[in-house]
Amino acid sequence: MTQEQVAAPPRLVEQPGPGNTVRLRHPGRLIVALLCIAGISWFVWVLATNDHIIWGDVLHYLTFPKILDGVLVTIQLSILATIMGLAIGVALAMMKLSANPVAVWISNLYIWFFRGTPVLVQLIFWFNLAFLFPQLVIKIPFTNIGYMWDTNVVMTGFTAAMLGLGLNLGAYAAETVRAGIQAVDPGQAEAAASIGMTPFKRMWVVVLPQATRIIIPPIGNEFISMLKTTSLVYVVAGNDLMTNASQIYKQNGKIMELLIVASIWYMAMTVIATYFQGKLEKKFGTADRPITGKRQKFSKPFFSRDNLAALGQRLRTEPPRSTP
Repeated sequence: MTQEQVAAPPRLVEQPGPGNTVRLRHPGRLIVALLCIAGISWFVWVLATNDHIIWGDVLHYLTFPKILDGVLVTIQLSILATIMGLAIGVALAMMKLSANPVAVWISNLYIWFFRGTPVLVQLIFWFNLAFLFPQLVIKIPFTNIGYMWDTNVVMTGFTAAMLGLGLNLGAYAAETVRAGIQAVDPGQAEAAASIGMTPFKRMWVVVLPQATRIIIPPIGNEFISMLKTTSLVYVVAGNDLMTNASQIYKQNGKIMELLIVASIWYMAMTVIATYFQGKLEKKFGTADRPITGKRQKFSKPFFSRDNLAALGQRLRTEPPRSTP
């Protein structure tokens, strides 16, 4: 090795830029994309030119009064069943996290039963409740003071659908709420207990507001799923969108046209619900960006880290209170 070769300056590495880089080609991606576009275009063309589908009837029934009534009932049913399921889910989650073994057992039994049976079976069960209880009676035991209703009058298709869907959703919402509650820092509840808050007040004032930001996005997803699950109400004649569409096509025989109309409305409702779910996730579900505005109400811990440290220091230094 010569002296000149040892003393040679280091070779400069050229930085990549627009003029000295070569874009890699991916012919496989292009071929797959073209095949997908061709397949979708072929399916749309076959559907649009199918002689057995009268698209004029599709447009006609898209705003048919009976169809619009079904859309309204579907939205009402989805909202009421989701509210009912969320309320049941919060109660079951608190029971499951309690120290009472009976409450834990009942909560586990409820979740196991309603998650283990199909929604369709539950809907048919509630709609035919009159076979078990022909009359619903609420009265003071061992007296004749109370009220009595005919089960067939009370348990309409809408009522049976709301009960079936709400009770079923409650089992799934319980696990979502439980996960949200357990995600809250346990120090928050411990600090609240140290200042004398009751268990209910700790849960209601400290834990649940912080768990809300974790619970709301998946519950929004459950609502979107509920919109489509309401189509099962068809079996109990709940006057929802699918029920009304089926009643129409059973009269005029335009099965495919009415199914396309129902599908368009379900997709439209799903798009709107997805939009609002995205807004909720943007508002509550992002923990990696600064918390500002109204999000502070749900995201700010009841006890800050400094307050928890000061409270722990005070508890360690103060002498224990003597009991009278």
